[in-house]
Amino acid sequence: MITGKDLIALGYQPAKWFKTALAHVNQYNLAGTDLVNYLNTCVPKTIEPYEHPIPYHKNIRAESEEEVQNVKEVFDTMEVLMKTPTLVDGVIMPDACPTGVLGQIPVGAVVVAKNAIHPAMHSADICCSVMMSSFGNIPPKEVLDKAQAITHFGGGGRWEFCELPETLAEQIRGNRFLNNERSLNFATAHLGTQGDGNHFLFVGQSRNTGETIMVTHHGSRGFGAQLYNQGMKVAENFRKEIASKALAKNAWIPFDTAEGNAYWEALQIVRAWTKLNHETIHNATLQQLNTEPATRFWNEHNFVFKENDLFYHAKGATPLEDKFVPDNKSGLRLIPLNMSEPVLVVRGASTTSNLGFAPHGAGRNISRKAHKRNKAGKSFEQVFAEETQGLDIRFFSGHIDISELPSAYKNAAAVKRQMQEFGLGEVVDEIMPYGCIMAGDWDSNAPWRQKFKNKYQ
Repeated sequence: MITGKDLIALGYQPAKWFKTALAHVNQYNLAGTDLVNYLNTCVPKTIEPYEHPIPYHKNIRAESEEEVQNVKEVFDTMEVLMKTPTLVDGVIMPDACPTGVLGQIPVGAVVVAKNAIHPAMHSADICCSVMMSSFGNIPPKEVLDKAQAITHFGGGGRWEFCELPETLAEQIRGNRFLNNERSLNFATAHLGTQGDGNHFLFVGQSRNTGETIMVTHHGSRGFGAQLYNQGMKVAENFRKEIASKALAKNAWIPFDTAEGNAYWEALQIVRAWTKLNHETIHNATLQQLNTEPATRFWNEHNFVFKENDLFYHAKGATPLEDKFVPDNKSGLRLIPLNMSEPVLVVRGASTTSNLGFAPHGAGRNISRKAHKRNKAGKSFEQVFAEETQGLDIRFFSGHIDISELPSAYKNAAAVKRQMQEFGLGEVVDEIMPYGCIMAGDWDSNAPWRQKFKNKYQ
């Protein structure tokens, strides 16, 4: 009987194909040349990166000196990214900014892969999305006050909304990527929470109707992050086996495998959970005000969208086409800019240069840390007062995060100009800002922060 050790002795590297090959070899008693010839048909073909990057659409241009370096870095990383051998198309949006290592997908990009899902191209914040509900003529302050009383920002979970619908719980338990105690705990405890960073709860009024509207922005929290971590491990196993020269950050799971189908199913479950999370916060706020939503819709801007064997990885881009958002047939999409600017309500169609997507917001020209260094001459309170005048801005933790104030983001007017210039959706309404809630610097007093401060004081 031939074993895996025999295959290794013949010079083959241990791999998943051993199991199937050994069953066949021993069933038919293959030996000698017949054995080697058969084994060579089992070895996965190595997929090499493209020698040259495939073309992509550049819907961005620098309008200031500060943006020149940002745009250059976006193009530099796209030139490496577009050598990934699964990719067939790509597009850059006006709010694009680089993140991570050279060759990693930037924020504000969409890349299209054939028969492949790239976990790093949707990132750990799976299904980061926005939802709006209209509160009619209720004053904005009342809505913001009630929303603050029921929402939750920062780390950890809560227990007020801890009961998952049984159908969703069954789907979680039935998926090979999600059926573990950690994922189930996150799906339960993080329901009704919004996380940190750039996530927000925004209240404003429609320019067209004057209605008060609440918009929430968050992703799938720890539940999605767990799936991402597992997806990256599986993708790395495939990369080592079939595409060892591809960048680790651009590893993929072939869709036409058991793992690929299960991962796609898991993404849909995470999407359903994230939508439920938005609805939980909106419905609890409506209940506090004893009213029903006049209008509600939502859309992702950080997800993977499938059309036949093509997978559109939107790392911070808003899907315009209804085919990408099957539970929002209104054709309307939400694009937030920053806390002092309107949330745009847009509609649009696919073109060869937008691939069916629009920007997801205003993006950044520099990192959070660099922005804080630029404000070093002023206190956080001074910067906050200057940039939020006339707005009701609240940080859930009580600690100001200046990396989320308007000046931390790209010029909103420039993003809107370039949306029109490059045909990236038509603005049909604007939700004019009254105020918003964000996490703020929620871990500023965490033990690891205090230890660092004490060391250098």
